[in-house]
Amino acid sequence: MDAKSIRSAVFWDDTNCSVAGDPYGLADIHVAGGCVLFLTSGSTGGGKCIVLGKIGLLVSARAVNAWLGVDAKSVWGLALPIDHVGGFGVVARAYVADCGLSVYDGKWDTGRFVESMARERVTHVSLVPTQLHDLVEAELRAPESLKAVVIGGGRLSETLGQAARDLGWPVLASYGMTEAGSQIATQRMEDLGKPFSEGLMELLPIWEVAESAEGLLRLRGDALLVGTVERGNFLKREEQWFTTRDRIAVSGNTILPLGRADSMVKVMGELVDLEAVEKRFLEIAGDRVSEKEFVVVALPDLRKEHVLVAVFEGEINGGCVEEYNGQVSGIERLEDTFTVREFPRSSLGKVKRGILLEMCGEK
Repeated sequence: MDAKSIRSAVFWDDTNCSVAGDPYGLADIHVAGGCVLFLTSGSTGGGKCIVLGKIGLLVSARAVNAWLGVDAKSVWGLALPIDHVGGFGVVARAYVADCGLSVYDGKWDTGRFVESMARERVTHVSLVPTQLHDLVEAELRAPESLKAVVIGGGRLSETLGQAARDLGWPVLASYGMTEAGSQIATQRMEDLGKPFSEGLMELLPIWEVAESAEGLLRLRGDALLVGTVERGNFLKREEQWFTTRDRIAVSGNTILPLGRADSMVKVMGELVDLEAVEKRFLEIAGDRVSEKEFVVVALPDLRKEHVLVAVFEGEINGGCVEEYNGQVSGIERLEDTFTVREFPRSSLGKVKRGILLEMCGEK
């Protein structure tokens, strides 16, 4: 499967299932109306796939286009792999809007990427925080044609978001997941005239949300997954509501993502949020440590249940660790530091924390 085939009506009318990023496959999986299978991390070798209906993917694409003011004169830029829902969704949006699509091929290179967008007059693009970090670090200004840069796949800090806007990048933070076919909530285009803030994000009109008793996001809408494939077996979603593993705060039409439930660990009997620890550390460190090169993991400990460890890609900034430890409570202290030559990352640039944890545990 490639971008050209996804833009074809033949693909969307086909009632067979296909695997995102691969040629047509898994023909023994049948879902009414056709579907696309997205492999989750570690899915190879009999793991798990998220099954999204083609109808739902088009519902999501139309909603995102309407939210961002995309029309037939727009040009979507594709700089994400189509075997992930973020990249696949970009092509689906170009299809339903019948607008231009600029495909960035080859190894990620910030200069070549910006030149390509300027040449093809890209108006809308989806990126992950790692890509935006690289553009800001290179001090590259946005092409004049660009109207919106949707950032997904991870947290966009206020520091990075504002630095990008200062260079002319019209960044909008978004929140989504594969199970929802792409975006669930996104900042408004009107927000571009204000200083960047992580803050609340507004729900796209296709979604209903609720908060579970455990504070987890519950989701209902026509773009929701139709089921999963586990070890070759299709398991249909039976409930209208889907409960995620994400902690959120719901306020009317908006949500505030609070991190993954699995980012919470016990230290001496108290819950500690690893994502909050990372955020606090980076605030204290300032420009001495890049968020792209720093992660906190929790290693098992017989006495404390877990100890928090700072992992740096490259050199350790020991002074920052000491400064951070002097400003936080005991359970949030970083007990050790590790360095790795390079973080294990997915094709979207996300750190594979499970693998990183194993690497630290072996040292």
